[in-house]
Amino acid sequence: MNSGLPAPPPEGTGALPPGTYDGSVVLVTGGGTGLGKAIAAEFGRLGADLVVASRKAEHLKSAEEGLAAAGARVLAVPCDIREPERIAEVFDAAEEAFGLPDVLVNNAAANFPVPAEDMSPNAWRSVVDITLNGTYFTAREFARRHLAARTTGSIINVGASYAWTGGPGYAHSAAAKAGVKNLVETLAVEWGPYGIQVNGLVPGLMPHEDMTADIRANLDRVRSANARQPALRVGAPRELGWAATFLASPYARFISGHTLVVDGANWQRRDLVTPEVTPIREQLGRGPYDG
Repeated sequence: MNSGLPAPPPEGTGALPPGTYDGSVVLVTGGGTGLGKAIAAEFGRLGADLVVASRKAEHLKSAEEGLAAAGARVLAVPCDIREPERIAEVFDAAEEAFGLPDVLVNNAAANFPVPAEDMSPNAWRSVVDITLNGTYFTAREFARRHLAARTTGSIINVGASYAWTGGPGYAHSAAAKAGVKNLVETLAVEWGPYGIQVNGLVPGLMPHEDMTADIRANLDRVRSANARQPALRVGAPRELGWAATFLASPYARFISGHTLVVDGANWQRRDLVTPEVTPIREQLGRGPYDG
C-alpha cells in the first residue's frame, strides 16, 4: 500500500542547532497569521528577536502573544507595505528595539479568486501593489540600510508556484508572484557583492487556522486533500518555517537567487490522460459573462 512521504518531526523540533539565530533580528511581513507566523516561530525558537509587521492590529496582538509565549522577544508593528514611508517606520522601530534586521521575510501578500474578465481595476492594482510593489519596497529599504551600514543580510521572498505555470482564476496574484520570483533572481545578482543574499520560498498546501475563505471552501469540497498530493499528505506550516530558517542560515550562504518550492512535488504533477477542462467561471459558480 502506498504511504507517501513521511510525516515531519513534531512541532517544536529544531531543524538547525539551537542558538543558530542568537543575536539576530528577523523581520517578517504578514507575520501576524498563518504561514508568516509559522515562519517567525521557527526563527524565534532558534534564538532570533522577531519583528512582525501586519496591516491588522488584531493579527499583531495575537502574534505578539503567541510568539512571546514560545520564548522569543517580539516587536509587533502595524504597516501597510504599499507605503514606503510606513516601511521605513517599521525599520526605525526595529532598530530602536533590537537593531537592524539581519533577515527579512517578505511574506505579506493579497489574493482572492476571480475570473480575469470580471476583475476590476482596483482589484488588479490592490493585489499587485501589495504583493509585488510592497515586496520590492520592503526589500529596497532592507538593502539600503545594510548597504549604508556595510553589513550583510538575507532576504526571503515568499512566492507561489503559479509564478511558473500561470494561475487561472488568479491572474492578478500570478502576475505579481512572477514579478516576485524575478526580483529574487535580479536582486540576488545586484546585492550579492555587498553580502546580501536573496532567495524565494514557495509553500504548497499547508492548512492552518488562518486560511482564507476561498481556500477553506475548496478544501471543504474535497473528500481528502491528502490523496490529491503526490506526497499523499498536505504540508505542515512548520515545514515552511524550517526551510526559511535554513535559507537564511550560515549553512546556506552560497545559495542565492534560488526559489525553493516546499510542496511535495505537487506543482509538477501531470496526469497521463489530460482531464477535461472546467472553465474558471464554472469552478467559481458564476454564470455566463454578460458585460
